[in-house]
Parts: sequence; C-alpha cells; structure tokens
Amino acid sequence: MEIKILGTGCSNCKTLFANVQQAAAELKLNATITKEENMVKIMAYNVMQLPALVIDEIVVAKGKLSFDEVKKLLQNYSI
Repeated sequence: MEIKILGTGCSNCKTLFANVQQAAAELKLNATITKEENMVKIMAYNVMQLPALVIDEIVVAKGKLSFDEVKKLLQNYSI
C-alpha cells in the first residue's frame, strides 16, 4: 500500500502525516508513507483543499481529518 499526504507543510498537513503514521503502525499495515509538498505534483491530483490523503494513487479524503477518521479510512482500504 502506498499512502501520500498532499500538503504544503502547514500544521494540518503535519498532523495528518503523524496520524497516518500512527494509524498504519497500530493496524500493522505494510505501507509506504510519503509527504508531497511540490505544488505542481499536488495539482496533478486535482485537489482544491489541503491536506489530502491519497491511497494507491486515489484521493480518498481532503481537509482536516481526526485520528479516528484516518484509521477508519486505512482499515477500509487495507481490506
């Protein structure tokens, strides 16, 4: 599983990255987690709200997410 956090480095982006790391660890997912801060690459995903969560090249969420929301999304996409 490949997970990307799209964002410019704001506090919400950093929080989402940390929440994804923690949720993936708790769920024992075999995942590569990266941050994408390059606006040209972010624009290729056609998102208008940041941060955004991308799983296996599919944008699954945009905007601020709680830890529980992140964990639920990762559980659903890891099946």
